[in-house]
Amino acid sequence: MSNLKLGWAGLGNMGNPMVSNLLKVGFPVTVYNRTREKEKEVVEAGATSAASLQQMAIDNDMVLVMVSDDNAAKEIFTGDNGLLSGEVSGKLFINVSTVSPETSKILEQACQKQGAQFLEAPVSGSVKPAQDRMLIILVGGKEENYQKAKPVFDALGKLSMLVGPVGAGSAAKLAINYFLGVTLQGLAETVLFAQANGVKVEDMLTIVNEGACGSGITKTKSPAIQKEEFPAAFALKHLTKDLRLAKEQGIQTPLSTPIYDSFKQAQDKGLGDQDVMAIYSFLK
Repeated sequence: MSNLKLGWAGLGNMGNPMVSNLLKVGFPVTVYNRTREKEKEVVEAGATSAASLQQMAIDNDMVLVMVSDDNAAKEIFTGDNGLLSGEVSGKLFINVSTVSPETSKILEQACQKQGAQFLEAPVSGSVKPAQDRMLIILVGGKEENYQKAKPVFDALGKLSMLVGPVGAGSAAKLAINYFLGVTLQGLAETVLFAQANGVKVEDMLTIVNEGACGSGITKTKSPAIQKEEFPAAFALKHLTKDLRLAKEQGIQTPLSTPIYDSFKQAQDKGLGDQDVMAIYSFLK
């Protein structure tokens, strides 16, 4: 059992398995979710439910936050009765949500004003890697804070990397998710082009996956394409948000605008809550 007391704000498809893994290795974890029903799974596994965000921050040494977007992260940290509304001097706050580098810097400044420390630590990986402790954790912040948090990161993923100061972790996450968008768009276009010219879907997927173009993500998403069923491991709306953030951060490469436009149109067509590979359905 670790002596380090952890708080966790924001539960869902990713948060629940991540908290479960912290509990399995012996960390005491207090959780808070606005929709209390979402706490049930981890509370039954041994977590404690916090009375409020403010109290959770006061009672724990380190608090991790995983929510869907920039506005939600800002509200969790700086809203009325938020994490920073009580006495939190000396605490370490870690935002594992995917937000813009600018938002990460704002959160760091807000923590510093209260005498607290901050790391950003967005994760690369979806539900299955979260369940299997195979996430890659992209950390931005100070070395000493990273070392404090490393035992926690080791319990959550297969690799954590301190990639630079606050802002760099968010930038690295946006970069890898841009690559994800390019890859999935390319896979969908490739299969649809082949199919239109008489090649079976399963045959084209085999050609991709057994050749030099095959990768973990093409192999993972191939069954969904074959079944044309796309339950969300990583919702398309979240990738669309990340592509938008990358554009706002200044990406101007030739593919960046059409890739974003494609996923945004798919979301607007009602596919946002389906898996990112539902881009195949949109293009079809």
